[in-house]
Amino acid sequence: MKVLGLTGSVGMGKSTAAAMLRRMRLPVFDADRAVHRLLAPGGAAVAAVAQAFPGVAAADGGIDRRALGARVFGDRAALARLEAILHPLVAVAELRFLGRARAHRRRLVVMDVPLLYETGRERYCDAVAALWAPRFLQRARVLARPGMTEARLAFLRAQQVSDAEKRRRADFWVPSGLGRAVTWRRLRAAARRLRDGGGDADPCVLEPENVGE
Repeated sequence: MKVLGLTGSVGMGKSTAAAMLRRMRLPVFDADRAVHRLLAPGGAAVAAVAQAFPGVAAADGGIDRRALGARVFGDRAALARLEAILHPLVAVAELRFLGRARAHRRRLVVMDVPLLYETGRERYCDAVAALWAPRFLQRARVLARPGMTEARLAFLRAQQVSDAEKRRRADFWVPSGLGRAVTWRRLRAAARRLRDGGGDADPCVLEPENVGE
């Protein structure tokens, strides 16, 4: 079984790419969704997070993610404490996903992990595809989200490996600002190459200067 890591900085179109890969009938592990489950009522991280960050417990028995976000925003030490709780639990969920995929004899699965390089999870992947879009488009996408500000965007960017570094380290980089058809073709080519050892032309053919930063 081959594992394709899918990553990209905030606002780079990773969720759209993951949905496309599911349409290609590939199993996709969604790290963000796993975190949501961990913080939901009955989630495995609720007790530890509530203890580490008093006041963020919600009335329904889960964690108020808005309140939690406010606690860690701009505070690297607080963010590190939160990550120390969540990352090992997400890793357990990843292993369960991979175990199920192997049991079903899947040839290729996708690990959708925003902080793939930041957490060292790329070492468990056979190849990595990084989503990319021009900086102005990233900014427009992110600031359109409810409650997002320039300061929050800057904080998120500061926690992530730069886009240039992601493209340098990735086996495939996939543009998400040139239309969905281009994104689809690049992802399909990457999946075919990894699964079958062949397929379409190399999806890493576009250079940043050709599409604009």
